[in-house]
Amino acid sequence: MNKSGINRNILKRINLNLTLDKDIKVKIIPHQLIFKFPAGTSRSVLHQRKTYFMILTSSDEEDQRCGWGEAGPLDGLSIEDDSFHQWMSSQTEKQALASVIDEFQKYPSTRFALESALLDWENGGRRIWYDGEFARGNQSIAINGLIWMGTKQEMYDRIKSKLELGNRCLKLKIGGIDFAQELDLLKYIRQSFSVEDLELRLDANGSFAPDQAEERLKQLSVFGIHSIEQPIKAGQSEIMAQLCSKNIIPIALDEELIGWRSNKEKKDLVEAIKPQYLIFKPSLIGGIEETAAYIDLCNKNNIGWWMTSALESNVGLNVLAQLSDHWSVTLPQGLGTGQLFTNNIDSPLQENGGQIFCNPERTWGELPG
Repeated sequence: MNKSGINRNILKRINLNLTLDKDIKVKIIPHQLIFKFPAGTSRSVLHQRKTYFMILTSSDEEDQRCGWGEAGPLDGLSIEDDSFHQWMSSQTEKQALASVIDEFQKYPSTRFALESALLDWENGGRRIWYDGEFARGNQSIAINGLIWMGTKQEMYDRIKSKLELGNRCLKLKIGGIDFAQELDLLKYIRQSFSVEDLELRLDANGSFAPDQAEERLKQLSVFGIHSIEQPIKAGQSEIMAQLCSKNIIPIALDEELIGWRSNKEKKDLVEAIKPQYLIFKPSLIGGIEETAAYIDLCNKNNIGWWMTSALESNVGLNVLAQLSDHWSVTLPQGLGTGQLFTNNIDSPLQENGGQIFCNPERTWGELPG
């Protein structure tokens, strides 16, 4: 295993398009996840989202392994379009993986699903993508409590609930209500919790206009903000670089990373903007190996980073949690989304007091279909 913790022996077979064992079969199971409440961002309000489980099996009756992965593109953010959904919905019958592996490599979400399913397959089909202390139930991971947009009262109630549960790192999505009301919410939090007691992260989802961003960052900075994700829309590198250079609040790039980029393009982007943090959603940026390439850049440029869910089910969420543990993360991760859905897949993953962990007494549920 190399320093970054990526199993290159598995990923190399994908990248070189080598023929896999002809007995490995693949099928796709579409699944519509239903939110427990309307999940608001500055872009839209989510009530449901479609995801796809990728399952690897063998035609050998003596080999009962099943490798699981999840492709969870986000409409409006991912590069996947309607034709992708049509194609994935047609892949529900078992077929030789070798015959379709090239197609699965064309999209960020299916690359992540393929890498995950192969890792699970290689590890015996036990839902162990990375066999570390977290997967064994011996290690927890700190996470941020996620506060979705809503009315001021709704956000107030959600903040209070998270604080009562013991969260010591909160991430607030902002940009969806009046800015003055959002400042009031932050003031409420800081009246009870100091910077030492509670870490505050913000996610603007690109909602600030370029000509107002600097002033808004100054107004927010008085509340001791750890970082702010994507204050302006992606694709405005010069303005984003200027905001990062001022370091009014440390800036984290999120949407800026979405889609395919060559290693040179990754390097040029990071070195041009010089952000304080990068945030990784492997489903949206091309999978595990693409994430590893960004992490190499972070290490070379003294940039912090963390992993966050792209609202996958518990399948993808467990992959990300085990991967985070494998990379020995220290910052709180954005992996507290397992309780968002009414019809999630049961898994050993649990959340308590701002930590997630695997409970070995809990078992995996059945996949739909």
